[in-house]
Amino acid sequence: MTLDFSAITPYLHMLLRGAVITIQASFLSLLCGSILGILVGAIRVSPFAPLRALAAGYIYVIRGTPLLIQLFLIYFGLPSLGLNLPAFTAGVIGLTINSSGYVGEIVRGGIEAVPKGQWEASKVLGLSYVHTMRFIILPQAIRNMLPAIGNEFVTLIKESSLLSTLAITELTMVGQQVRSVTYASFETFIMVGIIYLVMTSITSLSLQYIEKRWTVD
Repeated sequence: MTLDFSAITPYLHMLLRGAVITIQASFLSLLCGSILGILVGAIRVSPFAPLRALAAGYIYVIRGTPLLIQLFLIYFGLPSLGLNLPAFTAGVIGLTINSSGYVGEIVRGGIEAVPKGQWEASKVLGLSYVHTMRFIILPQAIRNMLPAIGNEFVTLIKESSLLSTLAITELTMVGQQVRSVTYASFETFIMVGIIYLVMTSITSLSLQYIEKRWTVD
């Protein structure tokens, strides 16, 4: 069998447009998921046992259920409650919630890696828990968390392919459309895989550069 990419060449711009939507959905989900995850992670190590249990339960459920089911619950389940969301919005919310569960655990690990002497010094200075977390602990924890959060972004880019099940025209969905027109299944999905590989490679290299600069600073 010989590969012939000439059939899909006219549709390359469509695949690249789908890749842009993939990046947009992944970036928005990581941004919102990180904000929610930091909150969940901070609660996870709070001195209040009920809040810790609530955050732990949230992380347990999110990490223990498939992302696809979470997406279906939001996109197909919420309309039964009278809440209809556009596919892209539902997809980003689903990825955000899923990402927040993993980021929350990353944040917990990053916070616990900060020397306990920092907490003790903050108490001596009379800082509240919130101020200690905001001004002392989190700035140090972020340095520890950066590599893991970078890996989460790469994972999100790949997992965003599930958005095709919601008919969102991201890269995988566009690949399916191109395949249905050209019947060049092998060539189409090889090209889709190459584009994903390029996106994740650029992301990984960029994050490694940022991490090195942060470490030097």
